Amino acid sequence: MNEQQLLAAAQDGDENAFAGLIEPYRRELQAHCYRMLGSKVDAEDALQDALLGAWRGLPRFEARSSLRSWLYKIATNACLRAIERRPKRVLPIDYGPPSDPHNASSEPLIESVWIEPFPDTMLADTATSEARYEQREAVELAFIAALQHLPARQRAVLILRDVLGYSARETAEALDATPVSIDSALQRAHKAVDARLPERSQQATLQSLDDGDLKRVVEDFVAAWERADVDAVVAMLAQDAVLTMPPQATWFSGAGTIGAFLAAYPLAPDAPRIRLVPTQANGQMAFGHYSWRAEENAFMPHAITVLSLSGAHIAEITIFKSAEAFGGFDLPARIEAA
Repeated sequence: MNEQQLLAAAQDGDENAFAGLIEPYRRELQAHCYRMLGSKVDAEDALQDALLGAWRGLPRFEARSSLRSWLYKIATNACLRAIERRPKRVLPIDYGPPSDPHNASSEPLIESVWIEPFPDTMLADTATSEARYEQREAVELAFIAALQHLPARQRAVLILRDVLGYSARETAEALDATPVSIDSALQRAHKAVDARLPERSQQATLQSLDDGDLKRVVEDFVAAWERADVDAVVAMLAQDAVLTMPPQATWFSGAGTIGAFLAAYPLAPDAPRIRLVPTQANGQMAFGHYSWRAEENAFMPHAITVLSLSGAHIAEITIFKSAEAFGGFDLPARIEAA
């Protein structure tokens, strides 16, 4: 059935028709909720809330706007309600000062305040000529982190206007506001976000490097970590590089400081062996990070590591230390001992 036939059947109470109706929009709506909330888990919860609202409201849908616009309005408002119920998501660099590499890492925070990684495989290409940001650029960690510092409605306005390419009128309809208030909110959002973003996006950086350069970064990073070669890791870093490890608030600034931490803890001679599997997250280079567990006789999921590059050097290493972070990534559940 085409969309009109599915819509008619769904409005008559056919749940299978409703599932078929919303399926083409599911991935882009989930990415939208992730941009709003900074969390893959929260995004899935908000999406489910939105789809339940859409199912209940479908009999009253009169097609005065497109189905896609109607779904985005419901999803955006589900995210706004979620934002009211929980603290904003951040990265450790926004949470407190850098740490001394010779001190043990802090205990993970119990509350869920950290941004989570988002698999590139879950992205949908929804770019339009009116959008200010590319789809991958709009999930980069720096962009997601900057969004979380905006008031909720400014966040929604910027995403609808600059990521989805909505007009001021369309955005006003989605948020029950006026076009004038939308333009004002967008100006304030631009000022706040631009102040937090690096001069160059990761998409621009990756496009400036040839395939050979990118391949070398991946291969050298994997080899250095798997050999526990601290000097090799440090040689890949920019001098002002940063390493963060959510859910720990601990983070380190400077290539030498990062090297001292690696040598004392994760890459120390007595630390568990490591295996890395390349992947992509947030439009950036990423790795499934596995740690040896003798009781399993295998390398088990430990973290999703995301790199931010500055030229061919690494500007940021973000290690999301949670096996749950692997959800949605096409990565093995374990790596058997060789």
